[in-house]
Parts: sequence; structure tokens; C-alpha cells
Amino acid sequence: MPHMQALLNTVVPVALVVLSGYLLGKRLEMDLSTLSRLTLYVLVPALILDSMYRAEYTREGLWGLTLGFALTYLLLFLLVRGAGRLFGLSGETTKTLLVCGLFPNSGNMGLSLVYFALGEEGLRRAVVYFLLSSVVMFGLGPAFLRGGGLKEGLLFTLRLPLFYALFLGLLLKALGVVLPFRLDEGVRLMGQAAIPVLLLTLGMQMGKTRFLLGPFEGAASALRLLFAPLLAYGVGLLLDLPPLEHQVLVLQSATPVAVNAFLLAREFGGDALRVARSVVVSTFLAFLTVPLVLYLLGVR
Repeated sequence: MPHMQALLNTVVPVALVVLSGYLLGKRLEMDLSTLSRLTLYVLVPALILDSMYRAEYTREGLWGLTLGFALTYLLLFLLVRGAGRLFGLSGETTKTLLVCGLFPNSGNMGLSLVYFALGEEGLRRAVVYFLLSSVVMFGLGPAFLRGGGLKEGLLFTLRLPLFYALFLGLLLKALGVVLPFRLDEGVRLMGQAAIPVLLLTLGMQMGKTRFLLGPFEGAASALRLLFAPLLAYGVGLLLDLPPLEHQVLVLQSATPVAVNAFLLAREFGGDALRVARSVVVSTFLAFLTVPLVLYLLGVR
């Protein structure tokens, strides 16, 4: 099945790099803080700028998906907040669960899945979702994780290169600017290093800590792989989205926890180890849940 091949093509390389980092972390003393900051301040901004600059999207898929995305995220936020109060979770645990629930792997996994399942037309719409999730993750995520007042959080976010890379990439794309001297290739080269370094850091973090799977990792995976697509499906029906937009919204919402969620939790707040474990668990559980989502959406 094409979508299962897409899953294999995405998850197996990820597992290889994480395993390499895990073994490295077991054997060598590495400064993870330096690696994280290199990724945060150089590699990930380059990846964001490159992704935004090269993104292709269409207006017909923009407004419906934007509204569907916003409503789905709002419902997920309220669900986690409500669960946190109902079960008496600490503020730190609730914040970490929100990181896992609101930051999906809509880029390298989501885009490839949508392409194999729904073709070029689906991919164009999936990019819209990816752009929106990037804005939330890198534009608002650091301020949310760091805490403090709204003004303080926004001022902190404005000091990060993530925000400016996001804005600059979208601006260059909107203006149709062609960078001279193949500068875009240099940016792309740095951006391509971000995901491997992130995955190696993730593996090394896990290699230095006792690996225990508990209720949190199960809840985070269920939130991302089950509740998020169910909410997206309901939102799509409520908004009466066209079939293709509806399928894209649900499928992108069904992706596991993003690796970048681990980076943000490590640098700005939240339990980074729990996020790391949730990334791994939800990614492998996607083998079971994504084919089911595709089947229920009528994608064969």
C-alpha cells in the first residue's frame, strides 16, 4: 500500500538516526546543551527559512484549512487544559502534554504521507497546514513554554531567530524574490542538517536517561494519534469542508509528536525527557493508527 510505504520510508530512517544517537549517548560524554543551541539558533532557523521560501500553496485550500486548523488547535488546547484540571496534573505536566499535543510532525512525515495518499493536489493543501503549524510552533511556542506575562513572552519570542526566519521566508516567498549567488542553496544546506542533528540529540538524551514508558507517553500518543484526528474530522464536518481539504486536515492532524517539540521543551521549558519518549512512542504507534485513519477517510 502506498501510504504504508510512505510510513516505512519516513519512520525507518528516523529510527536509524535516533538509535545512532542513543548508542553514542551511552558511550561518550557529549555536551547536549551546545548541540541544542547550535540547532536552535542556526540549523532550525535555516530549515524554517528554506521551507517557507520554497513552499507552494494555493488560495483555494487556504481559508478552509486555516479555519479548520485554528478550531482543531483550540479544541485540543481546551481538551488538555480540562484534563489537567480534572486529573489534578501539575502545571509543568500540563504544559508538557500541550507541547506533545499541539506540535505535530506535519512536515517531513505529514507532507510525505499526504503526497502518497492524496497526490499533488493534496500536497499543495498539506503545505498550508504545515505553514500554520510552523507559525504556532516557532512563533508562539517559545513564549508559551517560557511562561511569564504576555508582553514578556512576546518580547522574548521576538529575540529568537526562529521568528525572523519564519517571517523572512514568508516575505521572500510572497514578494517572489530570487536570492543572488545561490544563497538559497547555502541556507538549504544548513537546514538539511537540522533534522539529523535533532534526531541524534534526541537519541543521546534518551541514552543518558533510564527509559521508562508510563501513562504520560500513552496519553500524549493518544492525544496526537487519536483525539487530534477525531477532533479534526468533527471540525471538517462542522465547517462543511470540501472532501480533499477535509482529508488533508484529518491526515495532518493524525501525525505523531514533532521532533522539534523536544528541542523547544529542552530549551524553553517542559519535561524534555517525557517529550523525547513521546516522540519515539507516537512515531512507532503511527504504523497502526495512520493506516486506520486513511481507511476511515476512504483513501485506498
